[in-house]
Amino acid sequence: MSKVKESSTNFANKKALSMECSEVYAANIIGGQWSLAIVSWLINGKLRFGELRKRMPAITERMLTLQLRRLENDKIIKRTVYAEVPPRVEYELTAIGYELAPIIKLLEKWGDKHKILA
Repeated sequence: MSKVKESSTNFANKKALSMECSEVYAANIIGGQWSLAIVSWLINGKLRFGELRKRMPAITERMLTLQLRRLENDKIIKRTVYAEVPPRVEYELTAIGYELAPIIKLLEKWGDKHKILA
């Protein structure tokens, strides 16, 4: 995923379109392949970093960390750190994150159908 400089015209255009079009705004939050996969796994409940990593073996640890932080900043997931030794960290969807469940199920259904036609 490329990082767009906040001073660039592309960034300004993307931000303006995002504010004008709610669909674009939503797609910018969950549109990346990893974000969507993370949310899809978390629909079934809390997972630790290592559990997410096992479910997505192609993602690097760095990319998973970046995506989890981004989803947390966007209030889609919640990170809970337990005061244990060794420390335990769990990720789960927030209430707004769980609202994505029916949308993700529709995307899954559409994807299954399209794969057959493609």
